[in-house]
Amino acid sequence: MIGNDLVDLALAKKESNWKRNRFLDKIFTKNEQLLISNAVNPEVMVWNLWSRKEAAYKIYNRETGIRGFFPLQLECFYENTTLGTVSIKGKIYFTQTKIDQDCIHTIAVAGKEYFKKIENLNSADAIFKKNGIPYRIDAHSKMEKPVSISHHGRFWKGITL
Repeated sequence: MIGNDLVDLALAKKESNWKRNRFLDKIFTKNEQLLISNAVNPEVMVWNLWSRKEAAYKIYNRETGIRGFFPLQLECFYENTTLGTVSIKGKIYFTQTKIDQDCIHTIAVAGKEYFKKIENLNSADAIFKKNGIPYRIDAHSKMEKPVSISHHGRFWKGITL
């Protein structure tokens, strides 16, 4: 299983005031808040952790069918700027995050071996949905393959296995 999330940093800066009263308490655990407060760039850390949670949530939703807003149940364990895990209700998802000047992009997988199998899609690729969950039809095997789509502001990213 896969999930991915994007944050357009310029749009996030414009639309989200992460410093407002109780924002961090509603989204991040105490350990995550400590990472944010100790970060060289707290704003980038906020969106880095948020992106990891969102990417992992997409796998959790696909696996369980549970939809909702419960960011405090998803907890990031931060190895470094690019690697970590996210846990929720005993499940652990592995994350890889890429940060550049304009964007944060995280890919989450249910098993580390899936990182090597990730394929990028483009917005012209045929993507279908079943119960709101995206997939594509593999050209060779004709089987359904999971797809994760994310878009925010100026950016769009689609991945598959």
